[in-house]
Amino acid sequence: MRSDGKGATGAPGRSALDVDVSASLGSTVPRAVVLVGHGGVPRDYPRERLREMRRLEERRRSTGAPPSPEESALEAELRHWPRTPNNDPYQAGLNRLAAQLQPRLEPARLVLAYNEFCAPTVGEAVRALAAEGVTDIVAMPSMLTPGGVHAEIEIPEIINTLRAELPHLSLRYAWPFAEEHLASFFVEHLRQFECK
Repeated sequence: MRSDGKGATGAPGRSALDVDVSASLGSTVPRAVVLVGHGGVPRDYPRERLREMRRLEERRRSTGAPPSPEESALEAELRHWPRTPNNDPYQAGLNRLAAQLQPRLEPARLVLAYNEFCAPTVGEAVRALAAEGVTDIVAMPSMLTPGGVHAEIEIPEIINTLRAELPHLSLRYAWPFAEEHLASFFVEHLRQFECK
């Protein structure tokens, strides 16, 4: 649940994992979509802590060691930092997108997850859905274009780990986006800015 008591779609009393579950779309299997955002650093998160976390992360990557307890604690603090539209406009924007997307996906359930900086993680979101009995899950990044490390490498690695951990799930990754669909989206968007 967000710090303001509103969930992924801004509804009072709902968490990012509390959008309606239904059992249809032509089957009786509970379905869900996990929309994966990049995540943003809140504007009021102490910059010295962020620098220290990045320093520890760089050291870990260069040595191949697992995260240190200090790095893990800083990451958890950052992911669970209280969020508002003022200190995290990225999360607020993803919440607004979720509010527009949810009705178009019904009866499937929509939940948000983040690749970094915010909670829940992709793993936390998928495990929570599985614990609630959802067995058909599609993860979809909010990043659109190919070539990025998050959508092309990090999220697929997380999905593969979750598939091994939760073999009873049908867990798919909706990537990449068809370039012709993206092109149509951009052309339609650009039409709003044509001179009249």
